[in-house]
Amino acid sequence: MELQEIYTHIDHTQLKQTADWASIQKLCDEAIEGGAASVCIPPCYVKQAADYVEGRMKICTVIGFPNGYQTTTVKLVETKEALADGAEEIDMVINLCDVKNGNFANVAHEIKALKQACGNRVLKVIVETCFLTEEEKVTLCHIVTGAGADYIKTSTGFGSGGATIEDVELFRRECGAEVKIKAAGGIRSREDAEKMIEAGADRLGSSALLKR
Repeated sequence: MELQEIYTHIDHTQLKQTADWASIQKLCDEAIEGGAASVCIPPCYVKQAADYVEGRMKICTVIGFPNGYQTTTVKLVETKEALADGAEEIDMVINLCDVKNGNFANVAHEIKALKQACGNRVLKVIVETCFLTEEEKVTLCHIVTGAGADYIKTSTGFGSGGATIEDVELFRRECGAEVKIKAAGGIRSREDAEKMIEAGADRLGSSALLKR
C-alpha cells in the first residue's frame, strides 16, 4: 500500500492535556501537507483551528473525552458547541458505566441523540475495547449500527490498551455494512497502519504517522 494512500485514512491527532496552539497549528500543517482525512483536536481549539485551516482540512473533535461518564445533556452541549465552532466530525465516548450496569438502552439513546445533533456531519462512537468483554463488544456493535452512527471506534488512547487487529475484525463482522471502523491507540508505524486497514479499518487515529 502506498504511503500516500495510508495518509488519506488518518485522523492526525493531538489530544494531550498540555497541547498548546503551536502543536495544533503544526498538526494542521502536517495533515494538510500529507492529505490526511482530518485533524482530531481538543474542543477548546476547534474554532481557532477551523479559522486557521480555512476549509483545507476537516476538523474532528472529541466529546465526553476520555472517560465518557458525563451525562447525555452535557455531551449534547459539547457537541452542539463544537459543530458551531467548525467541527465536521465528532468522536464521542460512550458511558461505560451504563455498559457495565447493562443499561444498553441508555447507550443507544445517547448515540441517537448525538447523531441527531450531528445531522449530516460524521459521528464516531468510541467504545474503549480494552475495558469490554467479547459479549459487550458484540452488543455494542449492534447498538452502534442500530443507532445510526457513522463509525465505531476502538479506543481513546487514554485507556489501558489501544486498537487490535482482532477487535477491528470483530467490528467488521458484527457491525452493519453501513458502519465504518476507526482504529485508534498504538498505531505508530506504516506496518501497523497497513494491518489495520487490511483488517477492515476505514480510519486510523494516530499522532505519529504524519509527524515531520
